[in-house]
Amino acid sequence: MTTLNPELKRQVIAIYKELLYLGREYPLGYGYFRPRLHKAFMSKAAERDESKIRQGIAQAEYVKKEIEAL
Repeated sequence: MTTLNPELKRQVIAIYKELLYLGREYPLGYGYFRPRLHKAFMSKAAERDESKIRQGIAQAEYVKKEIEAL
């Protein structure tokens, strides 16, 4: 089992916190948003391939922009 690149781990945690913060003003409410965000991140928690982790970060950035547009 390989360890996660510390920089990637920092980026994942940062985008998670940003999305969590943005979820406070989600139209369906924070109670709807938070469990789904948590489930989405936990479904990828075992991922160790750096390219797939970078793709996940890019997808999270896209979701962030979509939420900001609401």
